[in-house]
Amino acid sequence: MMEQGYFYRDTWAEVDLDAIKENVQSIKRILPNEVQFIAVVKANAYGHGAVQVAQTALQAGATYLAVAFLDEALALREQGIDAPILVLGASRPRDVSVAAQHHVTLTAFRTDWFTEAQQFLEKNQVLNVHVKIDTGMGRIGIRDKEEVKAICDFVKKDSRFFLEGVFTHFATADELDDNYLRGQHQRFLEILSVFKEKPKLIHCSNSAATLRFPFALFNGVRVGIAMYGLTPSREMEPLLPFELKEAFSLHSQLVHVKKLQKGEKVSYGATYETGEKEWIGTVPIGYADGWIRRLQGQEVIVEGKRTKIVGRICMDQCMINLPHALPVGTKVTLIGKQQDENISCNEIAQKLETINYEIPCIISNRVPRVYMRSGKMVELQNPLLHNDH
Repeated sequence: MMEQGYFYRDTWAEVDLDAIKENVQSIKRILPNEVQFIAVVKANAYGHGAVQVAQTALQAGATYLAVAFLDEALALREQGIDAPILVLGASRPRDVSVAAQHHVTLTAFRTDWFTEAQQFLEKNQVLNVHVKIDTGMGRIGIRDKEEVKAICDFVKKDSRFFLEGVFTHFATADELDDNYLRGQHQRFLEILSVFKEKPKLIHCSNSAATLRFPFALFNGVRVGIAMYGLTPSREMEPLLPFELKEAFSLHSQLVHVKKLQKGEKVSYGATYETGEKEWIGTVPIGYADGWIRRLQGQEVIVEGKRTKIVGRICMDQCMINLPHALPVGTKVTLIGKQQDENISCNEIAQKLETINYEIPCIISNRVPRVYMRSGKMVELQNPLLHNDH
C-alpha cells in the first residue's frame, strides 16, 4: 500500500480528514451564527493527530482550539498554528509568561492563582484568561460567588490579565436524564450574574450538550468527540440531529500464514486449541500498539468477512483464524470498513467495557497515522522516524 520510506511495518491508522471537516460543518449548521466553534484537539486530537485535525477544523469554520495542557498548545504553535488556543486544564502560575509570549489563553480556577501568576508576568505582557466555574463536575473550578467577585476586582487592578471568557463543564450531558445538567446550567447562570461586564466568550456546552440543548449554547461551544464522528454515548445515538462520520480506522496486513492440525495451540498460555485443521494468520499489531490483551476473541475483517482473534494478543503481534489459505500481505481491518462490513470504535469500546473516547487515544504512536482526503493519502505522520511527508 505504502511507498518505501514512509514506514517499515504493515500496520497503520487512517484518519479521514474529509469526515472531520463534514462533522464540523454539520455541527456549525445547527448553531446560531454568533456561536464560536471551539475545536477540542487535546490528547493529540483524541489520537487522530492534533496538527492535522486543528488545521482541518479551522478550515471548516472553527474559530478557537482547546487543549488540556500548555505543552500541547506550544506544540501547535511550533507547527505554525496561530489560531486562538485555550488550555482547559491547570497551568502553573510560574509558566504564565511563556503562555503570554505565545498568545495562549489559560484557565484560572482559584483566586491565589492570580496572585502567584502576577509575579511572573512581565510589565508589557498581557495574558488572556478564562475563568472555570465548577457547577457540579467536581474537578477544577470556582464554586463561590465571592471568589468570582474577588477575581473580577483583581483583574481590574492588573491590566496584564484580560478576562476573555468564563465557562463550566457538564457532567451528564450525554445521559438521557437531563435534571442534573439543568441544575448545573442554573448554577452557571447564577455565577454569571456576578459579572458586571460579561466576558467576551461564555461557553459550557461539550459535544453532547451542543447536539442536544440549544438553551445551553451561550456564544461558544467546545466540540471534541463529535468532531471525530463518535457519539458522546450510546444512549444518545437515536437523538443525533444528523449522522456523524467516523474518521478513525485501523488496518494491518497478514505477515505469515500457516496451517495447524487439530489439537495444536496458539500463543502465550496455550489458551486456544484448534478444533480441527485451521489456517492461522499472524497480524503485526499487539498490546504495545494499544491493541490490548482483552481484545482476544474480537473480530476483525479479512476479504470483507469477519473472523476472530485467536489466542492471547502479544506485545507486537496477534493471530487470527482464516477461512482458507490467504497470501501474505492480505489486508486486515481492525477498526473501520472493508467492503460491506464495518467495525466501529463503539464495538471495540463495548468489548473493552469502556467508552469510544478511549479507543483512538490508546492506539500508540508506534502506529503511523495516514491522513486521507478524497480517498487518497495527503500526509503521513510517523513519530518513531520523524520522517513526515
